[in-house]
Amino acid sequence: MLDQGAPPQNPGQNAAPTPPGVGARLMRRKPVESLVAEGGQGEGGSLRRSLGLWQLTMISIGATLGTGIFVVLGEAVPKAGPAVTLSFVIAGLTALFSALSYAELAGTIPVAGSSYSYAYATMGELIAWVCGWCLVLEYGVSVAAVAVGWGEYLNELLDGTIGVTIPAALSAPPGDGGVFNLPALIVVLLAMAFLLGGAKESARANTVMVIVKIAALVMFCAIGVQGFRSGNYENFMPLGMAGVSAAGATLFFSYIGFDAASTAGEEAKNAQRDLPRAIMLSLVIVTALYVLVAAVAVGAKPWKNFTDSEAALAQIMREVTGQTFWGTLLAFCAVIAIASVVLTVLYGQTRILFAMSRDGLVPKVFSKVHPKTKTPRANTLIVSLFCGVLAAAIPLGQLADATSIGTLFAFALVNVAVVVLRRTRPDMPRTFRVPLSPLMPALGFGFCIWMMGSLSAVTWVVFGVWMAAGLVFYFGYGYRRSRLAPSEK
Repeated sequence: MLDQGAPPQNPGQNAAPTPPGVGARLMRRKPVESLVAEGGQGEGGSLRRSLGLWQLTMISIGATLGTGIFVVLGEAVPKAGPAVTLSFVIAGLTALFSALSYAELAGTIPVAGSSYSYAYATMGELIAWVCGWCLVLEYGVSVAAVAVGWGEYLNELLDGTIGVTIPAALSAPPGDGGVFNLPALIVVLLAMAFLLGGAKESARANTVMVIVKIAALVMFCAIGVQGFRSGNYENFMPLGMAGVSAAGATLFFSYIGFDAASTAGEEAKNAQRDLPRAIMLSLVIVTALYVLVAAVAVGAKPWKNFTDSEAALAQIMREVTGQTFWGTLLAFCAVIAIASVVLTVLYGQTRILFAMSRDGLVPKVFSKVHPKTKTPRANTLIVSLFCGVLAAAIPLGQLADATSIGTLFAFALVNVAVVVLRRTRPDMPRTFRVPLSPLMPALGFGFCIWMMGSLSAVTWVVFGVWMAAGLVFYFGYGYRRSRLAPSEK
């Protein structure tokens, strides 16, 4: 018999909580406090905090300075003519707006995941995955693109010193007259060897290489200006503003250095103080040198004579002086300089995958820390081999544009993230604040979208295929294995 005095039974009282819907799970955010607390922690160990302001700035400059000048100047000049200097300014301005947002977020959330982690804390897991997937494109393809240019300068150096060059079959990828780009693979493997030794040791090597590359560019300007002809600037914008923006979009992948600095957040001694400073300082130095070198190069050589050569600066040095010595010396410096870009960008790629792996979105192997070197050794090996094969098999132009679109998309999301975090967590301490927010982030977002629209239809198709593949991987793997998922089951 039923107890008439008992309260009515609620059929759902003892039922398990209803799990959130798919939409809610896609929008789950990782608390900022959790991101910061996990800093440096990996599978089986933790990263070592050993980098100060000087090393962080050098990482930022190392990942940036040289890529646009030593490698893709020959690609960009035919698109914009003498106005390529304006293209550098536009690309630098776009980078500046995004750099301000990066500086605020890097000081607030000093972690290895860079814009991926910022998106995870502000816009949810799906957007974070999309951002991280763009960063994989940005960094992985950038390593390959720069490695291709390294092979060009290596040939210039060999030709000027011992009079031989690596045969085209072994120094160019399919589609550019070769079979396999062996030098590109070699420089990636050399960078891998440095990274396996540890972050501090890699930073020391990078600092030496950065000093060499700055000295090389100053030397180029001092000698190249002697061949300056004002007539080369008479028809300043022969291909119109469309050409300027197209060249700027291609050159934009040269400005990912400050993003690489933000990936060192978990190995910095005082990340909240030093990361914003390193980001802004490196961007100012790099932009000034880019514009100066581009102005001298176009003044010394008619823009129509830039024939998609990845070793344009060495050629200009030979033409201006009439001697092979200076061109060979510049090629030597470029070999060292470009190697530092490969080293630092490869470093950034491994740390982003480290953060994504720790969150469960990619396999755990990417967050395993070696007990002796305190580095993600397996991660470094896998990424290096992938980038090396990519560099050996794909032409430079396609790689540069693919890198640009991934970079621009990730930067656009960072500009949104800084506004969202200001609204949702106004109480958080910030060591740097974007001035005139939300105006400056909105300008950064708008510039990124505008430059993305300047890229070719083929680049957009490649980007669409890449993003589709990323979503397949996420829903097939990361969606269920996310560390945020178990608490919702």
